[in-house]
Amino acid sequence: MTCRRIVLAARPTGPVGEQHFRLETLQLPALTDGQVLVRNRWLSLDPYMRGRMNEGRSYAASQPLDETMIGGTAGEVIESRSPKFAAGDQVVGMFGWQDHGISDGRGLMKVDTARIPLSAYLGAVGMPGVTAWVGLNRIIEPKAGETVVVSAASGAVGSVVGQLAKLSQCRAIGIAGGAEKCAYVVDELGFDACIDYKSADLGKELKRLAPDGVDGHFENVGGAILDALLPRMNAFGRIAVCGMIAGYDGDPIPIRNPAWILLSRLKIQGFIVSEHMQLWPQALAELGAQVAAGRMKYRESIALGLENAPAAFIGLLKGRNFGKQLVKLD
Repeated sequence: MTCRRIVLAARPTGPVGEQHFRLETLQLPALTDGQVLVRNRWLSLDPYMRGRMNEGRSYAASQPLDETMIGGTAGEVIESRSPKFAAGDQVVGMFGWQDHGISDGRGLMKVDTARIPLSAYLGAVGMPGVTAWVGLNRIIEPKAGETVVVSAASGAVGSVVGQLAKLSQCRAIGIAGGAEKCAYVVDELGFDACIDYKSADLGKELKRLAPDGVDGHFENVGGAILDALLPRMNAFGRIAVCGMIAGYDGDPIPIRNPAWILLSRLKIQGFIVSEHMQLWPQALAELGAQVAAGRMKYRESIALGLENAPAAFIGLLKGRNFGKQLVKLD
């Protein structure tokens, strides 16, 4: 049996292009005792992958050249020599940008698709959902009646943050790119308001929509959005920094007026969700219950075929996706 995969062919020094990837076909080895063969059905594309493509100091090791691109996957066990798994089991793992994977079971999790679609385990009931849960509940620590602002509010993480904030009886204000995304954030996800950063003056809109200031902010973008938020933060406000995607595909964007951090005595904390594994069971249980009951909504952008993963990833970095960006592998 063969396996198609996409490897990192060259490190980008500026914007990522399709020339930085290469599609390969490999022969799969026979399974040994304790191993399983998985046919990946879904591949998750996420902004953190861009940082891994660089060679330099970061919170995780760089993506090696000429090796399978890192990434979360969801699929089906099609052959097993492990007593822990059987053919037909639906599983989530980290096989990366490839259509098959072989595992000894470590890092592989069986999931129940009776009430939750398999793809959702890469989104609202997966790493993005847990990221939202941890950043909101453990860093922002919202209290009823507070105002929480979320950048990239229509995305896989931001959409969950806002819905969780509403469940905590907070006022939720989203920031998204385009009228269609903002309408979705308010009308479908239930945010109180959403600012279209492409057509509005962020500072003026934040002042209008949050006249009493902002208590918590979940940052996925950075750049001009973070600059606009800092003056609107209330004293002792909390900012959870999940991503800074505005600067991922080019030079880092500095904060123009960091004095607000001191003036408002802000808590600003970056976090990596994989460093909070002890919280995953509680987060996944709560998120799964909300999705299964239809109280947590999500949207997916789906690219068809492994060969189209690079183009979809480039689009993700440019904000072209709407909701969770996935690649359907079959």
